[in-house]
Amino acid sequence: MDATWREHLTQDGPGRMRIKRHGRMLADAVLISAPEMLREGVDDRSPQQLVNTAELPGIVGDAWAMADWHFGYGFPIGGVVATSVEHGEAGGAISPGGVGFDINCGVRLLSTGLAADSIDVRRIVDSLQRSVPAGATSKGGVQLSTSELDGILAGGARAASEMGLGADTDLERIESGGFMETTERDLSERALARGGKSLGTLGSGNHFLELQVVDRVVDEHAAKEFGILEGDVTVMIHSGSRGLGHQVCSDHVKEIESKYKQVGSRWVSERWGFDIADRQLASAPIHSPEGRAYLDAMRSAGNFAFANRSALTQKVAQSFREVTSGDADIKAVYDVSHNIAKFETHEVHGTSCLCCVHRKGATRAFSGDNPELHDSFRGVGQPVLVPGDMGRASWVLAGPKKGENEAFSSSCHGAGRRLSRTAARNAVDPEALMRDLEDMGVIVRAKSRSLLSEEAPEAYKNVDEVVRLTESAGLARPVARLRPLGVIKG
Repeated sequence: MDATWREHLTQDGPGRMRIKRHGRMLADAVLISAPEMLREGVDDRSPQQLVNTAELPGIVGDAWAMADWHFGYGFPIGGVVATSVEHGEAGGAISPGGVGFDINCGVRLLSTGLAADSIDVRRIVDSLQRSVPAGATSKGGVQLSTSELDGILAGGARAASEMGLGADTDLERIESGGFMETTERDLSERALARGGKSLGTLGSGNHFLELQVVDRVVDEHAAKEFGILEGDVTVMIHSGSRGLGHQVCSDHVKEIESKYKQVGSRWVSERWGFDIADRQLASAPIHSPEGRAYLDAMRSAGNFAFANRSALTQKVAQSFREVTSGDADIKAVYDVSHNIAKFETHEVHGTSCLCCVHRKGATRAFSGDNPELHDSFRGVGQPVLVPGDMGRASWVLAGPKKGENEAFSSSCHGAGRRLSRTAARNAVDPEALMRDLEDMGVIVRAKSRSLLSEEAPEAYKNVDEVVRLTESAGLARPVARLRPLGVIKG
């Protein structure tokens, strides 16, 4: 692995390390990190991936890696890169690898209106396990007709609400209102087949449903505006577009990669004049037929994911109604995407720019004066949801009160993996982990013991440190810490 980036590494203020432009880079790269975290012996692959993204045609501003950065497909997880929509006639690059295979994987946080000391946690966790379909299959999902599925792909969370699979009152608490505009929705038969039966399912891997208590409030004003009270129970849902989104990405990666040939250590598309360092960064011009087709299909999958989290919310509400005899008041605090590309206007080097912002394992963190935010967040900032691990904590952050942050209004999306899944399986005894979590007061329900090892707390960075770095870098500020009570894993 090339590590020449170390020769160009400098500290760039609190919580920031800058890799100066060199070689074929078209921009600098910035990691939310600290000097001690980048010493020799640290895995060089992720910073090198970030350097590679800084070569994307049409890139504007810097390439960023959030505090939870780790190795990914093409882009590092935690990568944020913006390309100009107006870069020449065809536009800058759009890269499926900059979004990922789980399109619009994201997090929804629910408030319940219940104090933690007033509920039977075990009964609720058992009820949630029965009512929320989890695992790699689509068993238990909503069976959609062709027209119903197209409605979901076109309308997102609003379409789900119209089908009785969501609440209209939640829409203002979802990023972009739970909707991305589409035109063609030309998805493959395989993608449609996978989506027709998986709505309202959690998935597997790092996807989860977690019962939490608000452990500590740091910003009382923001917490009040978000509807979070210390000592109350919250529910966090982490899921995405399921097999439909994965198929959409696979289909378009195959199509776009076919336009490249390997030339030495590089990958070159003569058709578009693109020359990239890694095949997994295969990109098309935004306004090319391939670029437009991918963006439309990606937005369709994004709508499916918003609808999926809405349908999961209905299942959560049903469980709480059964166990608490209707005492719970389930409401969305917020719903954010952390695998998506969006057209946004940002100021870059003092000039307004319409950009295609790739966020791969990164969360939007708009400021309180951004016109796209709902009025309830004015002067406060957008809620940023940061899941940690099932043994420590998760966090709610907020974007700046005024003025966008320099990372294209982005923040971290979680704790970030410290160990690979294989390393975690080899290092963690799942039975001992279950006992430890129970002793800590965390009830866990998982489909397999190997999955427990893969998702063990020690497999992840300490989310408190990730949040500290994020705040010190000026990207978002902490609002409340959430401690796990019960976890459903696929």
